[in-house]
Order: sequence, then C-alpha cells, then structure tokens
Amino acid sequence: MKQSNQENLGQQFITIGELAKRSGVSVPTIRFYEAKQLIWSIRTNGNQRRYLRAMLRRIAIIKVAQLVGISLEELKQAFSVLPDRKMASKQDWEKMSNLWKNQLDKKIQTLLQLRQQLDWCIGCGCLSLDQCPLRNPDDHYASQSNGAHFQRVQYQIEQLDTED
Repeated sequence: MKQSNQENLGQQFITIGELAKRSGVSVPTIRFYEAKQLIWSIRTNGNQRRYLRAMLRRIAIIKVAQLVGISLEELKQAFSVLPDRKMASKQDWEKMSNLWKNQLDKKIQTLLQLRQQLDWCIGCGCLSLDQCPLRNPDDHYASQSNGAHFQRVQYQIEQLDTED
C-alpha cells in the first residue's frame, strides 16, 4: 500500500535529538549552527524544531571543514549558493563545490607550503616579519631576503599546480 505524501514528508524531517545523535554533535551545537544560519529547521504546532534529514550532510561538511581550519563564515558563504530553506539537489551541491574549489585549492596550497617550510624556519635566521615567506608571501622572496632558500619550495609547489 502506498504511503500518503504527508507521511513521506514527515519521514524527511527529524527531531533535534535525532539529528544530534546521527550527526555526532550536541544539541547546543545544532542550535548554534542554526543561529549562524548554516542549517535551518521548521517549527511544529507545538513549537518544536524539525530538521530535514538533508541537514545531516551540511553538518558532516561543517565538521570536516572545521577539522581543516575553515571558518564558519567561509562555510556560510559556500552554503549561500544552495537553495534557501529548500532541499538542495545534486546540481546545487555541484554548483557549490565548483565555486568553492578555488578557495579550497588556495587553502591546500597554503597548508602544503606551511608543511614544507615550517621545519626550515629553525635556523633560518631571517627573523623578519617583513620578508618571511610564511608571514609575508607577497614579498616573493626579494633578493635582499635572508630566507631566499624558500624559493625552491614555492617553485616545487607551482610545478605541482601546473601539472594538474
């Protein structure tokens, strides 16, 4: 026997407790994410929050993004291309992914640069916030820099970028 549309719609929504349990975050965290407009809910006649099961995907993205240092404001900007208060389609998620890709690529490059250069800072001797390639990447390793050996790492990273 077919379920009614109303019953199917009811199965798409879950309580805040169920969302917390299934997503692995606390109820206060879910309320915080909602206050930050990263997720949304509807209210029942009894003023209880109900969330689309699709909010599980958003929370999963939030958790992973936070692990790698992406701010909630950056997430909010990325999510802004998704439909407002409607379930996002596969095409909506692809659009967000494509728009967010360049920003994520820049973050990855910065993290790779940090990983490659951090151990070289010991004994570098530049002691200069004006010339340090980690603190001042726009200096482009001017010839007067005491930390010129970092040019090699930047060149390697740029070579990896051109191979893609």
